Amino acid sequence: MWLFLAFALVPLIEIGLFIQVGGLIGLWPTLGLVLLTAAVGMTLMRSQGAAAMQDLRRSLDEMSDPGRPLAHGAMILFAGALLLTPGFFTDGLGIALLIPKFRDLVLSYISKRVKVQSFSMGGSTIRGAAQDWPEQDWRDPRAPDIIDAEEIDDIPPSRPGDSGWTRH
Repeated sequence: MWLFLAFALVPLIEIGLFIQVGGLIGLWPTLGLVLLTAAVGMTLMRSQGAAAMQDLRRSLDEMSDPGRPLAHGAMILFAGALLLTPGFFTDGLGIALLIPKFRDLVLSYISKRVKVQSFSMGGSTIRGAAQDWPEQDWRDPRAPDIIDAEEIDDIPPSRPGDSGWTRH
């Protein structure tokens, strides 16, 4: 139902805004303004997307929960789609999603309505409500870095030029 309303109302809002703004400033300035907001928004999206990617990499390097950076990245991607859609309403919403504080508000609103059933990281799965999970580093700092490998010597290449690393 909500999706139907969005698909029905957003074009109507855009048409109404085009008529109002076009009546105030004219056709060409209206089209120029739509293109300008899209260009400014895309520039902002690039910088915000790079920052979100850096946050995601940092959280993965630290083995911490990547949920927030992933959610911010998804909202930035959605903002880019809104900015590519011509119109004032979609451009305004897209630019709003590029503001980190607004994304935090959206994320807190969504997280109150979502219940996580399970979470898997590093081969272990935790089941239950997200608020019951302890805040912890998933990597045990006392565990040594172990790489399990098998050394293979004296395997001739199957064909000239083969390295012997793969078998066909």
